[in-house]
This record gives sequence, C-alpha cells and structure tokens, in this order.
Amino acid sequence: MSREGLSSENLAKAETIVACYPKRRSALIPLCHLAQSEHGYLTPGSMVDIGKLVGCSPAEVRGTASFYDMLHTEPVGRYVFAVCTNIACMLAGGYEILSHAQQRLGIRVGQTTPDGVFTLEEAECLAGCNMAVCVQVNHRFFGPIDEDGFDQLADDLAAGRLEDTVPPHGVLSRVSRTVGLPAKAGVGLPAKAGAGLPGKAGAAAAEKAKSAPETPPASAPPGDGGTS
Repeated sequence: MSREGLSSENLAKAETIVACYPKRRSALIPLCHLAQSEHGYLTPGSMVDIGKLVGCSPAEVRGTASFYDMLHTEPVGRYVFAVCTNIACMLAGGYEILSHAQQRLGIRVGQTTPDGVFTLEEAECLAGCNMAVCVQVNHRFFGPIDEDGFDQLADDLAAGRLEDTVPPHGVLSRVSRTVGLPAKAGVGLPAKAGAGLPGKAGAAAAEKAKSAPETPPASAPPGDGGTS
C-alpha cells in the first residue's frame, strides 16, 4: 500500500465495491468516493491504489476525478460550503450571502480556514431553486438561507451539532453497496436474469425470464443499414 493510500479496511471495502460491476474499471468513481471519505480528498497514494484495483494509471484516476466537482484532488476542509449564485439564488441575494460567508469565515472563495474546518466555494447551480438562497454542505442542502441562517449553520457545524445530518466531506452515501452484477472472468456476457437481486426478488426475476417467450430479433428496414 502506498503512502497515504487506502487503509487495509478500505482496500477490503474496495474489493466489495469492485465486485458490484461486470468490469473492474466501472468501479473507478465509487472508489474515488471511498478514498475521499478516508482522507477528505484523493491523495496521490490513494490514486495509485485505485489504479491498481481497476487496472489503470494514477494519471487516469486523476483525470477522471478532476472532471467532477464532488471529487477533490487537493485538501479541503471538513465541511465544504457551496453557495449558489445562479439566477434564482442571485435574485434572492445569493451574492450577498456569498460575500457574508467570506466575511464570516475569514476566507475567500476557493480557500480553507486555517483550522481546516471550512472550505468555501461558489456554485453555478445546486438545483435547489425552490429554496433560494440554497447552500450545500458536503452534498447536503440547506435553504432558504439568509445571513443569520448562515451564521447559525456555521456555528452548528463547528460545534458538531449536525454530525448525524452532515457527515465529513467525501461521504456521499452512508449505505455500503453490496448488490450488483458480479465482476468475474468472461466480462461482456449478458447477466442472468435476477443476478444481483437479493433473495426472493432475484428468484422471481429468474423464474419470470424462464417462462417469458423468446422474441426474435427485429429485422432492419431497407435503407436503414439492413439488407434488402
């Protein structure tokens, strides 16, 4: 295991996640979230470990992670504030809330507080127009937020009063996924009906598939790639 890579516990979890997919490489993004839940961001070591797990280079892992706002390749605070300033939130005072947030936290957009608790970001759109001004903290939504509401939210987060609601940054889901299409030799073959479904649901799907009449493939019409 590389320095600051995945812990032995998370390496075991990683193999469980990989097993949910027909191809190991398909688990790349879920493994990035797993690594981020451990360190708060994707460390160089964790990108090496992920690359080994899915069969690609660390550069490919970084290239994928750098495309998504939810994934970070540099350290961030325990709580990442994202203030929406798109049209609905802008009209409701989004820029004013963002300015207040900078004053309240003592940092500018893109910076992290010296104690490592907060990072501040400006969001293009959080799709929470019904709660403008909308603020996101570690992928959890709050709104409508005014200046007093922002201060109260920051105080509650710093004091740990919202730990049951807002997990540390990087934890997108707190449910461990164990169901999926098993990754094994012979990838690319169609999965058996009901594969990946637990208990009675899987058995019912498989039985239904057995009794269903086979449908012959439709022939392509002339002039649409078929033969006349």
